[in-house]
Amino acid sequence: MNEITVAAVPGQGHSDQFSLLKLSLGRGVLAVAWAAAFAGAHHTLDATAVTLLIVYPLIDAVSSFIDLRSVSGESERRVIEFNAVVSVLAAIGVGLAGASGAEAVLHVFGVWAVVSGAAQAVVGLRRRGPGLGKQWPMLIAGGLSFLVGVFYNVQALGDAPELDALATYAAAGGGFFLVQAGLLARRARRIRSA
Repeated sequence: MNEITVAAVPGQGHSDQFSLLKLSLGRGVLAVAWAAAFAGAHHTLDATAVTLLIVYPLIDAVSSFIDLRSVSGESERRVIEFNAVVSVLAAIGVGLAGASGAEAVLHVFGVWAVVSGAAQAVVGLRRRGPGLGKQWPMLIAGGLSFLVGVFYNVQALGDAPELDALATYAAAGGGFFLVQAGLLARRARRIRSA
């Protein structure tokens, strides 16, 4: 979930809007693929599982940097840049936490989900309106990311913290990006036919 949304920005050409649609679609597909890979690999925190844990926030960071190409508002740029930096730090953090076990991974992943989810919701709110759409998939995803991050930190304090929920989290986030891509495609078709 905790990924910054991409949406058609007023004044962009069709190629820019298509690039944003491709980014949403690609981000959604990558999240679902990551979830499938992690679901099969997370039972032990071996090198494969830790590598996947590092990759997920890096996907978010790269997506944020790509998204910056479509952003003109300075305050929105700052939020997206902040999210990209937080995602890089999260990748480093989960890599280090992997050596300490599931509890540490859940804490780092949870903090990242809270911060990144809040950033996503802020960007979604700023992008609402004519030409941008309602952004409801990204607003919901950002809010859920925030709440799930809190849950991960609570879960990490339990007796037997597990990483099962991370695959579900990524799959749900990917689903929201795929929905956003569908909405962008529909909006682009409507603009072309108008």
